[in-house]
Amino acid sequence: MIGLSHALLIVARIAQANPGVDIDIGATGGLLGSAVVAFLTTLAVGVVLVAVVPEYTERMMADVLEDPLGSFVYGIGSLLALALVIFLLVITIIGILVAFPLGLLAYLVWAVGAAIAYLAIAERLVGREDSWLKPLVVGAAINGVLAVTGVGAILSVCIGAAGFGAVLRDYLG
Repeated sequence: MIGLSHALLIVARIAQANPGVDIDIGATGGLLGSAVVAFLTTLAVGVVLVAVVPEYTERMMADVLEDPLGSFVYGIGSLLALALVIFLLVITIIGILVAFPLGLLAYLVWAVGAAIAYLAIAERLVGREDSWLKPLVVGAAINGVLAVTGVGAILSVCIGAAGFGAVLRDYLG
């Protein structure tokens, strides 16, 4: 029977020999990947919004800027209610058939709302003149940069919730 120190020595030697298994414990790839996804999602959804429904986009941007706290509270409340409903549907097993499409719809509305909120912030920062290009890129960059940091991710959720709330409040109310 081998002792614990001997077993640890064997494991250390195997690890040094590089048996072809590459285990990356760093968080850099995950954070960078989520930042790229956040940037590209905001950019893509924003491009579709300004190309297909520019009047709606401008109206929702104005709504987010006019009442950011109200939009945020409505968005967070709606998000929590949706999470509870989806959870209850999933535990009934048969409700999974409804929970999955409801979750997908909520995600899509979240993406639209977040893009609108980031566009509103970017337009406030850099203006728009006659082109949407600058606010689209700046809004997407803000979301990407916020996704890289832990504190920024919390702020990113708050901004997304404000946009989500504005979109839901317009649709439901």
